Amino acid sequence: MKDKQSLNYLGEYIAKCQNPQGAIAWEPNGKVDPWDHVESIMALNLLDFKDEALKGFDWLISSQQPDGSWYSEYQGERVTNLNKETNFCAYISSGALHHFLNFEEQSFLEKIWPTLKKSIEFVKSGQTDEGDILWAKDNNEEWMDDSLLTGCASIFKSLNDFNKIAKTLGYKEFILKEEIKNLKDSITNKPERFDRTWESKARYSMDWYYPVLCGIHSVQDSKKIINERWDEFVVPGLGCKCVSEEPWVTVAESCELILALNKIDEKKAALEIFENISKLIDQKDKLFWTGYVYKDDKFWPIEKPSWTAAAVVLAANSLFEFNSTSNFF
Repeated sequence: MKDKQSLNYLGEYIAKCQNPQGAIAWEPNGKVDPWDHVESIMALNLLDFKDEALKGFDWLISSQQPDGSWYSEYQGERVTNLNKETNFCAYISSGALHHFLNFEEQSFLEKIWPTLKKSIEFVKSGQTDEGDILWAKDNNEEWMDDSLLTGCASIFKSLNDFNKIAKTLGYKEFILKEEIKNLKDSITNKPERFDRTWESKARYSMDWYYPVLCGIHSVQDSKKIINERWDEFVVPGLGCKCVSEEPWVTVAESCELILALNKIDEKKAALEIFENISKLIDQKDKLFWTGYVYKDDKFWPIEKPSWTAAAVVLAANSLFEFNSTSNFF
């Protein structure tokens, strides 16, 4: 999997998960969520499935709500979760910038700009006076009064990507400065703003590596953060756990950790994890399972999500530099 062509079959699988309207489901005919849909578009971008990627953006344009949001989950054309999650809505800016960097067509950015602007207005409306961004609106259109560290870190990157698009198009009046500054301050200096109304999510590896992946910290501080909890989350020879206390390594989290490690010049460790997760496949079709329960020697759950395949493609690009987007994260 060290060259782009060898990963083409993963692009074909992701395309099979796309419905006629353009939404990319977790599996063929499965559920759709906007964040994972965008992640899958990024893999299509990289693997030159341009028509399918554009179709994915068309679905985002057509399904955007008047307030700039998307619902959290769909089944076909039916909405199955009425929450509106801010990090889901922000991520389209990252997907759009990634598409532009792959195909260098400014007309695409012009077309999708109104959609991006509306989505970021929705995200901004969830920012508190403390700088954190509330995680979602509920089915009554009320803000749910808590914030996610992983979600806010992802939003931080997406807002920066939105700024890059605004600069490219010459829309400097839309560039976000204070919002990003205040969001970063909340993540680095106000831990009490996260997990206020539920059990701490610090046991999830994403809370560990996402601030590193999304550029919150300096390289020096990031290395310290990664080293401090490495043994808690990384299983030698297998990959990265999803949850610290569970004997379960997951492919997507491992690939995101690879991206974070590459960001801080820890390529040797990143390569080792990539070699390890390359074994977590169905030997018949070479598709990746969600994860592996090593205590029971079982793949679980028995699913092969499109977004897991996409994460593998993005991680491979960061390691083997298929094109200039290898440093996107």
